[in-house]
Amino acid sequence: NNLEDNVQLPLLGATVLKEDNGKALKGSLNTLDYLFEFLNAYDFSSEGAEEIQEDNKQLINASVLGLIFEKINGYKDGSFFTPGFITMYMCRETIRRAVVQKFNEAKGWDCKEYNELYNKIQDKKDANALINSLKICDPAVGSGHFLVSALNEMIAIKSDLQVLMDKDGRMLRDYYIEVVNDELIVTDDNGNIFEYSPNNKESQRVQETLFHEKQAIIEGCLFGVDINPNSVKICRLRLWIELLKNAYYKVEVDNVRELETLPNIDINIKIGNSLISRFALDADLKQALKKSKYSIDSYKIAVQTYREAKNKEEKREMERLSATIKSDFRTEISANDPKIKTLDKKSTELYNKYKTDKLFTELTPAQIKDRKKLEDEINKLGAEIADIKSNKIYQNAFEWRFEFPEVLNDDGDFVGFDVIIGNPPYLSSKAFPKSFMEYLNQAYITSQYQLDLYVSFMEKGINILKEKGRIAYITPNSWLKNMTFSNCRKFLLDAVNFESIFPNLENVFNEASVDTLIFIAKKGGINSNICVYEFYNLLPAFKHAIDQTRFLTNDRFVFDISSNIEVQTIIEKIKIQSVKLEDIADITRGVNPYDKLRGQSDDTIRNKVYHASFKKDDTFLPEIRGRHVNSYNYHWDNKYFISYGPWLAAPRESKFFTGPRIIMRQVLGSKLNCTIINEDFIIDQSVFIAKPKDIYLI
Repeated sequence: NNLEDNVQLPLLGATVLKEDNGKALKGSLNTLDYLFEFLNAYDFSSEGAEEIQEDNKQLINASVLGLIFEKINGYKDGSFFTPGFITMYMCRETIRRAVVQKFNEAKGWDCKEYNELYNKIQDKKDANALINSLKICDPAVGSGHFLVSALNEMIAIKSDLQVLMDKDGRMLRDYYIEVVNDELIVTDDNGNIFEYSPNNKESQRVQETLFHEKQAIIEGCLFGVDINPNSVKICRLRLWIELLKNAYYKVEVDNVRELETLPNIDINIKIGNSLISRFALDADLKQALKKSKYSIDSYKIAVQTYREAKNKEEKREMERLSATIKSDFRTEISANDPKIKTLDKKSTELYNKYKTDKLFTELTPAQIKDRKKLEDEINKLGAEIADIKSNKIYQNAFEWRFEFPEVLNDDGDFVGFDVIIGNPPYLSSKAFPKSFMEYLNQAYITSQYQLDLYVSFMEKGINILKEKGRIAYITPNSWLKNMTFSNCRKFLLDAVNFESIFPNLENVFNEASVDTLIFIAKKGGINSNICVYEFYNLLPAFKHAIDQTRFLTNDRFVFDISSNIEVQTIIEKIKIQSVKLEDIADITRGVNPYDKLRGQSDDTIRNKVYHASFKKDDTFLPEIRGRHVNSYNYHWDNKYFISYGPWLAAPRESKFFTGPRIIMRQVLGSKLNCTIINEDFIIDQSVFIAKPKDIYLI
C-alpha cells in the first residue's frame, strides 16, 4: 500500500508480459498494473498435466509454497520438496489401508481390501465419523505437502465410499471426486468441473459441504511438527489455502454477503524438535492428574475451545489455559521422574544414617566410606538433573506425551497415531552439536556409527504409531544394505511388517544427490510377504514378493530386497566357498563433487565449476565415470577432467585413485561392468572402488 500508483515503470526487453499476439509487451505500466500483470503471467495452479492446470487456473496450488520454501530454506535442514505423484501415491496407499483397519476394529469386520468396504457400510453418518477419527501425523512436516495430500485423499475416500454428506445428511451423489496430479478434482455427472456459484442452491450446498468436511479433517485428523518456524507457518498457510478454495458466502443479510469465518487451524501444526523429549511416551500421567485441578478431558476441551475461538482474546486465553495445564502435567511428571525419586531416596537414606545428632559420633572406616559413597551418588544425580533442566538440547524439545491430547486415552496414556507419513530430513548428525549426537546415541536404539537424522525419524515415527497403524516414509535407500545400519534394520524387523517397498527411486529430488526409496509398513501384526515395486511413467509396477523373515538370517540383517527366492538360492550357494571382497579390500564410492547440503552455491552446482573438458590447471585430473567402465576393460575418452581437492562435496581418500584397484559401475545393466585399473584416475560417484589391502597387494 506504499506504492505510488501513478509511477510509470518501464518494461524490460526480456519481460514475461505479452501482447495478445504473443510478442513481448513494450512501453511502461503504472505500478499496480505492472504488479498484477506480472503475477498474472505465471501459472500458480497444478504441477501436473496441462489440462488440469487450465481447468484450475484460477486456483492457487498450495504446492507453490512448498517449492518456495525448499528454495529459500529447505536444503540446510535436509528437507526437499517431494513431487506430487510421490505424496499422492503414499497417501492413497497408506490412508486407505488405515481406513480398512479402522472399520475392521470398530465393526468387527475382516476386510482385506479397501474395495470390500463399500458393500458393508450401512450407516453413512457413522462411517463418515469413523473416517474422521483417523489421526495422521508428519513428524517432520516441512511445508506440509504430505498433509495437504492426506486431506485431499480423505475427501476422495469419503466420496468413493458414498459417505460424503451435507449438514442435513444428504449425500453428494451426483458428483465424482478424485485426486488427479495431487489435486482434488470435483466433477458432475456430465464430467464438468465444479464451480462455486453462491446464487445456485445446489452449488452452495456442495461448496458448504466441502468446506466443512475439509475443516473437520484439518482440525481433527492432521497433525504436524517441525523445528523450523518458517516450515510451520507455511504448512498452516497451505492448509488454510486448501480450505479457502471452498470458502463460501453465508446467507445474505441486509443485502450483504459475507464469507464464512475461517477457523483456527493452527493448533495441530506445532514448532519443536520431534526427536527430543524430556518425558518418555509411557511417562505416567495418573499421579499428575490426581494432584492437578485439571484432567485430560479439560485439556481436550481447552484445545477444542481454542479451535472455536471467535476472536484473538478468546484464542489467547485458551493458549494460556493450555499452557497452564501442560505446565502442571510437566511438573507432576518431573516429580515422578526415576532420577528424582532415586535422589530423594538417597537423600533420605543419608539423613537417617548420618543425621545431625550423630554428627559428633565417631564413625567406623566402613561408615565413612558408605557416607562418602552416598554423598557422591547424590551429587552426581543432582548434577544430572540440573544438567537436564538447563541443557540447551531441550530448548526445542517436543513433548509428544501431552502436546496432542487427541492421541491420549481417558487415562492420559499415549495411544499413538493411525498413520505416520512423510519425508524426514537427510542430515548427518555430524552437522549438529556433540550433545545432540550423545542424546541420539542414548535415546535411540537405531543409533550407530555416523548417525543420520532420517534413521532416528524412522524409529520415532514407529514409536508414536499406534499398534497396527501404518507408517509410510520416503528415505535414502542406504539403510537397506549398508553394514553400518544393522541396528536400524534389526529394529524395523522387530517392530513392523513391511507391506510394500520401492527400493530404487530415480530422479525424485533434483537438488539432492541421494538414492531414495519408499516403504509402507504396519506396526506389529503377522509377518507377510513384502511387495516390491518400481515406478514406470509415474505409475507403480509390481516386480516380485519377498518374505520379510528371510532378512533375519542375513548377515547383519541386510535387506536384499531386489533378489527373489530363485536368485537368493544361488547367492547362498555362492557364499559357502567364497571370500567377501570387503575382507580383502577397502571399498568406497567415487567422489561426489556437488551437494547443496554441503554448503555449495547454486551457481557452483549449476555451472559444474569443478569440471572441464581439458586440464585447466594443476588441480584438474583425468576422471573416470560409469560410462567408461565395461566388463574387463575401461575406455577414457580424454574429455573428462575434475578439479580434485577438499573443495569437493565428498572428495574421498586419495589412495582410492592410485595403484591397482577394482572399479565397478554402480548402475547395473544385463551384466556386471567391472574391471581392474592401475593408472591414476579420479573416480566419479557413479563407480564403486575396491582398493586391495596392503597384505593382499602383490
